[in-house]
Amino acid sequence: MNTSPSSSAQEARRALGGRLRDLRKDAGLTGRELARATGQHFTRVSKIENGVQQPSDDDIRAWCRACSADDQIADLLATLRVVDAAYIEFRRESRAGMKRVLGAHTQKRYEQTRVFRIYEHNVIPGLLQTAEYSAAMLAFWVKFLGTTNDIEEAVAVRMERQRILQRGGKRFVIVIEEQALRTWFGDAEVQAGQLGRLLELMALPNISLGIIPLMTERECVASTGFWIFDDELVALETPTASIQVTQPAEVLLYARMFEVLRGAAVYGKTAREIVVRVLGELDR
Repeated sequence: MNTSPSSSAQEARRALGGRLRDLRKDAGLTGRELARATGQHFTRVSKIENGVQQPSDDDIRAWCRACSADDQIADLLATLRVVDAAYIEFRRESRAGMKRVLGAHTQKRYEQTRVFRIYEHNVIPGLLQTAEYSAAMLAFWVKFLGTTNDIEEAVAVRMERQRILQRGGKRFVIVIEEQALRTWFGDAEVQAGQLGRLLELMALPNISLGIIPLMTERECVASTGFWIFDDELVALETPTASIQVTQPAEVLLYARMFEVLRGAAVYGKTAREIVVRVLGELDR
């Protein structure tokens, strides 16, 4: 079930308030005592804890200091920053076309990131897609979102972004499920071209591409694909929204998940053999 961005922000405010309430209780303070320690009215403390009112940066700092929990300030401030910005509605962005969806909120992040960690379970990551594969995939989203049909422009944005693969000082650590190799967008010719492109990119020294084989023993299965930009941000997508995670503790959890998934993948010659095998099956 998809939750609307406005209700998601409300839930995030309540969750933040709940964390602040827990800090207060762990410190053995009543609401009135915390209010006196932070110089605010006790009713505001209640509103913040119940998600009715959003705290400021200074509120967070004062709250943590009053509760002797200075080590929680960074995490709570990061949470505060994404309470109202965690969800970016695709439908709102797509009114200007798929070019806007693909280009919004991302270009600067791509330029700044030095290490990309990418996991996808049923699609080839955009940075590795051919123009034909990308166009076939985007055709569905144009219909689904009811957006302007600007697929050619959107594909051009994606192809231009791929120039970053050749840029020095950047590393791409990518893990995909074998199922992603077997999910078709377009016809067999489009799929063959995409698999051939993967084989080319696997030879680049700054790209590590691991493939988790079908029917293999593994510790976990991720519920969705996700991208980690350095250790600062995680991006993942639902059918209607792009979610950005910046809270350090949560980013760390995604990084841990990525390492577990990475451990189930095969690399080098073995990974190439899987791609070649799937490519050979296209003619059957």
